[in-house]
Amino acid sequence: MFCGPRGVGKTTCARILAKTINCESVSENLEACDKCESCTSFNGSHSFNIHELDAASNNSVDDIRHLIEQVRIAPQVGNYSVYIIDEVHMLSSSAFNAFLKTLEEPPSYAVFILATTSKQKIIPTILSRCQIFDFMRIQVEDIARHLGNVAEQEGVKAEPDALHIVAQKADGSLRDALSIFDQMVSFGGEEVTYSDVIENLNILDYDYYFKAIDALLERDISRSLLLFDEVLSNGFDGHNYITGLSEHVRNLLVCKDEATVQLLQVGGKIKERYREQAQSCPAPMLLNVLSLTNKCDITYNASINKRLHVELLLMQLCSLESVTVDPGPVVKIIPPARESESGRVEEQKVEYKKEAGKSEATDSQSGETAGEPEVTTKSVVSQHTENQVGEVAATSPVEKSSEGGKEDKPEDITAEKPVQAKGSGVEVPAEQQAAEEVGVAAVEGTGKEMDNPQDYKLQTKSLKDFVKASGEEEKQVEEVPDTLGSADVTQQSFEEVWGKYSELIRQEGKLSLFSTMTKRKPVLKEDNTVILDVDNAVQESDWNSEGADIHQYLRKELGNSSITVKLNVLKIKEDRKPYTSMEKFKRMAEKNPSIEKFRKQLNLDID
Repeated sequence: MFCGPRGVGKTTCARILAKTINCESVSENLEACDKCESCTSFNGSHSFNIHELDAASNNSVDDIRHLIEQVRIAPQVGNYSVYIIDEVHMLSSSAFNAFLKTLEEPPSYAVFILATTSKQKIIPTILSRCQIFDFMRIQVEDIARHLGNVAEQEGVKAEPDALHIVAQKADGSLRDALSIFDQMVSFGGEEVTYSDVIENLNILDYDYYFKAIDALLERDISRSLLLFDEVLSNGFDGHNYITGLSEHVRNLLVCKDEATVQLLQVGGKIKERYREQAQSCPAPMLLNVLSLTNKCDITYNASINKRLHVELLLMQLCSLESVTVDPGPVVKIIPPARESESGRVEEQKVEYKKEAGKSEATDSQSGETAGEPEVTTKSVVSQHTENQVGEVAATSPVEKSSEGGKEDKPEDITAEKPVQAKGSGVEVPAEQQAAEEVGVAAVEGTGKEMDNPQDYKLQTKSLKDFVKASGEEEKQVEEVPDTLGSADVTQQSFEEVWGKYSELIRQEGKLSLFSTMTKRKPVLKEDNTVILDVDNAVQESDWNSEGADIHQYLRKELGNSSITVKLNVLKIKEDRKPYTSMEKFKRMAEKNPSIEKFRKQLNLDID
């Protein structure tokens, strides 16, 4: 049994095998001689020893019975009678059962060769009686090379990229590749070019996808949409464009590593373009693009407005955050310490090893070149709760003094130095910010000489401490020196300045904060304190992100440094809705007492 995809040569190999086993003088390489009577009769298509049956059109029990009757006749010339049954999976169940006995105990001179593209459709009793040979798809490079040989023999000039396109379109089938190549020759004459092939086969040019990735890298949404409009204008489907873009991104990922470049089945010129573009595309970005295009491919058919569906994808791709590769320190994640059964904390060992091949650091004072040492740090990490997180306090390495050779104590970069949070005007401890940004990590590769392994510390702090520190401390607005004076401020003048700043916020596109400032009128008190009512904590958070800038603007415009805006979060009482029959009836009776009288008169029960 020969199994495999269409067009890979199953029937052809069956005929070659039938010709060879009947040859009277087989060569040392097991090739037929093409000179004996059996070979000449086969070449002339009038051999009496080779019989072919198309099971797709002759799949009944009567056809198999007729074949069995022919098996009884011994060959007149040659040693074997060969029966080639093509598309054998199309036989009916009754025909398979009628064929079982003959297939299991054939005459010594009978050879059956079954060819099929769907081995799974054949009943197990047939499979168990056959020796199975699986045919694989033919590689694109092999098909392109064979088409090149055919073109050379036929005197046709064919571009290598054009042959690769034909080979890819054939999908591993050499028969389909030859048919397509024959069509291209009939269209283009004695010269087959890349442009003619993609035009006649209605294939999107690679150039579209290269331009799409260039627009993505430049974050140019307009260019990307215009390119897609050009694709649609040329008669291509949006789904075809998305699947082709996914394949293009996959090829770029393949080009990121020399070991996987061999998986790229394109021509030489196209392969070089892939390599050039892959160098400017970070791998994480390509993975994000591939994920988005895959989701669009899955949901494309379910979309009503398919063009908008694809355009939305292109906008998302052009809006992806740029990914940069930082060649700086290597960060290693250290798992939290585990507590043993006795209650002790197991010791965590963290080893830092410099990578080979890195440049050596030169001591500018001593003039000596010091290699980067191997540093091993042992730290004990304690864990009191499941929500505990670790913090790295990376201290500056020990520097040698040029005068006395004494060592200065390293300064802890997390020691009591507050860091102002971005845009909020609130001071946050540096250790808290380091823990939020790094987590449990160990940093290596500072580029400085290090003699003491304890220069890198590993500290821990509970997450509850961070929550407590950030939640209990009241957020204070940054103090402004009393240099603006203390001019009198009225409600009217305050509202004018307030309205001007609200308009500036709206022009900047901060619509949420604009809504918070304009929904309710702020009230100015006698002590220059302004009360602003807000609905919820979300509006309060929007205010806190711009609070410092707002205060600075108000104090400067009004000439009063004591202006302070305080938020009042309104507590809206929730009106619980009735959900049982009795509660609904009582609510109705409160609004209309006549309902209760009506119920008593009719002696009704509430279900």
